[in-house]
Amino acid sequence: MKNQELAKKVKELRTRKGMSQEMLAENAGLSLRTIQRIENGETEPRGDSLKRLASALGITPDEIVDWAPEENNGFLAALNISVLTFIVFPLLGLLVPLILWISKKDKIKGLNDVAKKIINFQITWNILFFVGYGVIILSAFIRFNASHVVDAGIIQSGVFTKLIWIVVLYVYNIILVIINAFRINNYKKIVAFPAIRFIR
Repeated sequence: MKNQELAKKVKELRTRKGMSQEMLAENAGLSLRTIQRIENGETEPRGDSLKRLASALGITPDEIVDWAPEENNGFLAALNISVLTFIVFPLLGLLVPLILWISKKDKIKGLNDVAKKIINFQITWNILFFVGYGVIILSAFIRFNASHVVDAGIIQSGVFTKLIWIVVLYVYNIILVIINAFRINNYKKIVAFPAIRFIR
């Protein structure tokens, strides 16, 4: 399994650099057959072959080895739980998972899919939160300007509406984190709705 993941990454890097197998073999000083076997997952480059291959691809040997994704369901669970930092400040529920994703990107199996869903949802959630909050304040301001009177009813209505909006969004976000915690634990795909696909 590890060989297959490593093979996929070597092929991906070669393609990204616009190199053919023949070019990679020539630059690395390896035989074409060796490159083909590596990309087919039949063998894993080691020692001098690993160094030559890494040099030809413009990366370090450690990066090739580390690029074989590992199974780490605990990290996926931690990524999901990190969303709860939004309770302190809404944007933290987006920034903390983003930082965790970047730190382990392409190194953990299934991480990219989970992270993209979480981050897309959190971006959408933050848009709903701040736009809704702004609309409520603007509405109260317009009503105040129309009457030119400081009406306690207008103030109370605005505060109550804001509280309802915040509570609904916060509770929904927390429920989604709990649901996804169970789904990750059972190796199922997470749910993230609604979510605009900002990151594809």
